[in-house]
Amino acid sequence: MSNENRFRQRKRDRNRFKFGKIMQCLCSGEQSRGNEMTPFSETLSTKDYSASVYSSRHGENERKPESGNIEEAELSLRESGSLNYEEARALLGRYEYQKGNLESALHVFEGIDIASVTPKIKITLAKIIETRKRRSQNYATPPMSIHAVSLLFEAVFLKAESLKALRRYKEAAQSCTVILDIVESTLPKGLPEKFGADCKLQETINNAVELLPELWKLADSPREAILSYRRALLNHWNLDSLTTAKIQKEYAVFLLYSGVEAMPPNLKFQMDGSFVPRNNTEEAVLLLIILLRKVTLKRIEWDPSILDHLTYALSISNGLGALANQVEELLPGVIDRNERYHILALCCHGEGDDVEALNLWKRLLKTNEGLVYLPALLFVSKICVEEGAIFSRKALEILRGGCDNLKGVAECMLGVSLSANCCSNLADSERVERKSEALKCLEIAGRMTKMKDPIVIHNLCLEHAEQRKLDDAIRYAKILLKLEGGSDIRGWILLARILSARKCLSEAESIVNTALDQTGVWDRGELLRIKAKLQISEGRVKEGIKTYSQLLALLEVRRKSFGPGKKIKDDKNHFKNLELETWHNLASIYIKMSRWHDAELCLSKSKAISAFSASRWHTTGLLNEAKGDHKEAMKAYGLALEVDPMHVPSLVSMAAVLRQVNCGSMGIIRSFLTEALRIDRMNASAWYNMGLLHKDEGSCSSALEASECFQAATILHETEPVEPFR
Repeated sequence: MSNENRFRQRKRDRNRFKFGKIMQCLCSGEQSRGNEMTPFSETLSTKDYSASVYSSRHGENERKPESGNIEEAELSLRESGSLNYEEARALLGRYEYQKGNLESALHVFEGIDIASVTPKIKITLAKIIETRKRRSQNYATPPMSIHAVSLLFEAVFLKAESLKALRRYKEAAQSCTVILDIVESTLPKGLPEKFGADCKLQETINNAVELLPELWKLADSPREAILSYRRALLNHWNLDSLTTAKIQKEYAVFLLYSGVEAMPPNLKFQMDGSFVPRNNTEEAVLLLIILLRKVTLKRIEWDPSILDHLTYALSISNGLGALANQVEELLPGVIDRNERYHILALCCHGEGDDVEALNLWKRLLKTNEGLVYLPALLFVSKICVEEGAIFSRKALEILRGGCDNLKGVAECMLGVSLSANCCSNLADSERVERKSEALKCLEIAGRMTKMKDPIVIHNLCLEHAEQRKLDDAIRYAKILLKLEGGSDIRGWILLARILSARKCLSEAESIVNTALDQTGVWDRGELLRIKAKLQISEGRVKEGIKTYSQLLALLEVRRKSFGPGKKIKDDKNHFKNLELETWHNLASIYIKMSRWHDAELCLSKSKAISAFSASRWHTTGLLNEAKGDHKEAMKAYGLALEVDPMHVPSLVSMAAVLRQVNCGSMGIIRSFLTEALRIDRMNASAWYNMGLLHKDEGSCSSALEASECFQAATILHETEPVEPFR
C-alpha cells in the first residue's frame, strides 16, 4: 500500500512539473520540447506575453497559480497524458481573469482556436453520452477528456465576461453563442441529468444560457435578445428551477417594457391545441402565470414583483377578470389579506362592477387592520358619492403628519366628493358653501402635490370651469397640458371646452386641430365631435356636417377593423355612445334646417344602435315639435323620461311644450323645471323657461323672480361651453 501511495505521489509531482513547465513556457515565450504538449509558435507566445502580461513589474509581485488551475491541469494530464495548446491558454486566461487583468486574459483567450477543436469537442460529448446510455465499458477513447471540454467551455465563457466588462457586448454575445451552438448541435435532445457536474461543465453551460440574452440587450439588439430568451426556455439545458424562473421573469419584463414587438414563436416549438401568444403582452402574461403556478406549487419563493408585472400586463389588455382569478388562486398567506381584497376590488371597479367593488372594500374596512388601510379608503371616497367625504376625512386623519403627496390625494378625493354631492336636495346657501369648500380642498391638494399630479390639476381645472372662473380654469388647463406633454386627449378637450365658454371659438378649434395632429386614429372621435360643434356654433353648418361625417366614417372603419367582440378601450360602450350622440346631433342640425327627411334618417340609424335611448326620444320630440305636432312631442318627451327620469333636456322640453299648449297647471310645469335645476343648476335653458313661467303668473313678486331667472340664464348662456365640461 505504501508503494502505491509513493507511486501516486510521484505521478502527481510529475504532473505539477509538467504544468509548471507549460506555464513557464507561456509566460516567457520559450518553446517546450518533448512529448508533454503540442508544439506552438514561439513568436506568438513571445509577442503576446513577453511585453504585456508578465513585465518586470509583475515579476516582483508574481502570484502562484491558484490550486484550482493546478487541479484542472492534473485532471487533464491524468486523463489524456498531455496538455495541449488550447487547454494551456485556457488555464492561463483563467488565471489572468481571476487576478483582474481582463485585457491580458482576453489576449490569452483570443489565442484559442475554438473552431479547430470544435469537432473534437462534439465527438467527445457524443461518445460520453452514448457510453452513459449503454452503460458499457467497451468504448473507444474520446479525443478529449470531459475536463478538457469543461476547461475550454469555461475559457469561452470567461472571454465573453471579459468582453462584457470591456463593453464589447456584441462580441461577447457572439462568444457566448459558441458554447450553446456546440451543445445544441451535438445534443439536440438536451443534456442528460447531472451531466458534467463533477467538472463544472453544466455550471458553465447554465451561466452561458443566462448571460446571452443580457449581452444582446446591452448590445442594443432586442430581437436577438428575444430569440436568446426563447432559446433558453424552449431548449433542454438542465437549468435548475431558480435559474429558469429568473430567466422567465426577466424575459416577461423585457417583453412588457422594451418597446419592441416580438415575432411569434417558431412553429417547431408549438404543439397541436396549445396556446400561441400573438403579441408581447400575451407572451409576458403566459410567463408570469407560469411563475405564479410555480409559487403555488412551492417550487420557487414568492416574489411580489411577479404579481406587479402581471397586474400591469392584464390591466393594459383588458384582462382584469383574469387577474382576479389569479389572485383568488394564490394560497393563503402568500399576499396580505388586505392587499388581496384591495386587488379584487380594483378588478371589479375596472370591469365596471362598482357595487361588488364597494362590497369588497367595505368588507375590508370592517376589520381592525382594514380600517386604516389607506388605498381602500381613498378608492371608496372616489366611487361612493354619498359617503365619499366621510372616507376622505378618515384618510386625512390617518395621514395627519404623514406624506404630503398622499394627503394631497386625500384632499383631492374630498374635494371631488363635496362637489359631486352639490347636486342633491340642498339649500342654495349650503350648496354654495359646499362648492367653496370643494374648491378649497382641491387647491390644498394642488399645493401638497406641488402641482405635479395630473389628476389633481384636472379636477381643479374642472371645478374652476364649473364655477365659471374661466381665467383660472384656462391657467390650470395649460399647466395640465404641459405636465402631460399633450399625451392625454382629455386635457386638450377640456381646454377647448373652456375656451368655447369664453366664446373664443376659433382659438378652441385651433387647439382641437393641434390635438388631432398629435393623436392616434382611434382616439380622434371626441376631438372630431367637439370640432363639429365649434364649427356649427360659428355658423359654419356645412363644415360641421362634414366633420360629423368624418367621425361616422372613423367609427365605421373601427367597427370593421376590430369586430364587435373586441375592445380597444376600457369602456366598452364608449364608441357606441359616441355614435349615438353623433346621429342625434346631426338630426338636431337637420331639424333646425327644416330637413325633416334627413333628420328622420339619422334617428332611424340611432334606433338601429339602441332603441331605448333617452336622447333619441328627446330628439324625436324636437322633430315633432318643429313640425307643430305638440301631442306627439309630449309623448316622445314622456318616453325619454321613462328611460331616464333625470334627463335634463327632456324635463326642460316637456315643461316648455306644456306651457306653450296650456296643457298643464303651473305647478306641474314648475315641477319639471325645478327637477331639472336640482340636477343641473347651470342649465341656462331651464332658468330661461322658469323665468317665462314666473312672467306668465303676472304678479309683482313673480316679475322680480322672472327677472332674476332671466339674469341667471343670460350669465350662464354667455359662459356656456359647446358641450358640458364633464
